[in-house]
Amino acid sequence: MQDVTLIGIDLGKHSFHVHGQDRHGKALLRKKFSRRQLVEFLAKFHACTVVMEACAGAHHMARQLAGYGHDVKLISPQFVKPFVKSNKNDFVDAEAICEAASRPSMRFVTPKNEAQQTLSALHRVRESLVHDRTKACNQIHAFLLEFGISLPKGYAVIRRLPVILAEQRLPLRLVQVLERLHAHFKYLDEQIAQIEKELAAQLADDDLGQRLMSVPGIGPITASVLASEVGDCKQYRCGRDLAAAFGLVPRQYSTGGKNNLLGISKRGDKKVRYLLVQCAKAYMRQLNYQTGQLACWVRAMRARRHPNVVACALASKLARIAWAIATHHTTFEVREARIPA
Repeated sequence: MQDVTLIGIDLGKHSFHVHGQDRHGKALLRKKFSRRQLVEFLAKFHACTVVMEACAGAHHMARQLAGYGHDVKLISPQFVKPFVKSNKNDFVDAEAICEAASRPSMRFVTPKNEAQQTLSALHRVRESLVHDRTKACNQIHAFLLEFGISLPKGYAVIRRLPVILAEQRLPLRLVQVLERLHAHFKYLDEQIAQIEKELAAQLADDDLGQRLMSVPGIGPITASVLASEVGDCKQYRCGRDLAAAFGLVPRQYSTGGKNNLLGISKRGDKKVRYLLVQCAKAYMRQLNYQTGQLACWVRAMRARRHPNVVACALASKLARIAWAIATHHTTFEVREARIPA
């Protein structure tokens, strides 16, 4: 056991399968543990490299094992799959994790701390509540349209629904259904507002989040998400790597020495990508009031490309700016456009 230098763990809810090998790749450990048994085993085991897939519970386990002196690394599951041999089982998965981790070019995921995970959970709850609020709003519109009542778009008209119902002659049971939906809509609206207040309070105490908000177009929600998802950005070599992690760089299909760049790859976290694109569109809507090199670059792009293409390009640039702010501990400064001589 003293020769074990690399341990791969296939995580589960209740059972964990472990594969250990020496520096030559020879298997020396193959065992199944419960959660408590695994923690007790690795707490007494000599310090080595422990690798897991970046899935549910991986970040908590990584923090716990790092406290015992182990060098813990997380791998994206998509990079482990090519190393699974023949038939799939939990021990084969653990072995594949070791095989993937031993590749010198393998990319790893930085474990999140508790604050980042908590903030990420809060954002997911807000996203779910927003989805439910939109669903309730659409149902109210649809039910009224069935009875010949067409309401304007937006949440404002839903908030004054009781006044609208009082002015219309509708079946009593339908009114009761709509009132129940309206009460549900109000509850969701209040919960979303409360969560946004909590996010604003947390963001006020977050130095990185405050610096990210100095970027034009980036608001508190996007700044909070970026702070929770990427942290100090040390896992990314450059700004383009961060943009690529969010799927905002061109997808490539090149062969025979001929480069063929397609649309954006759409890889990584689609929620962050969506927020960055929305930030870019918000910036473009206020383009007439913007100054500096960034505004001139966007105007030049708008003159020759479709607005959606410009929005994706600007979202990629915002991701690169966010990387520079996080890694260099700076804020965004508007630079005046250079006038050609």
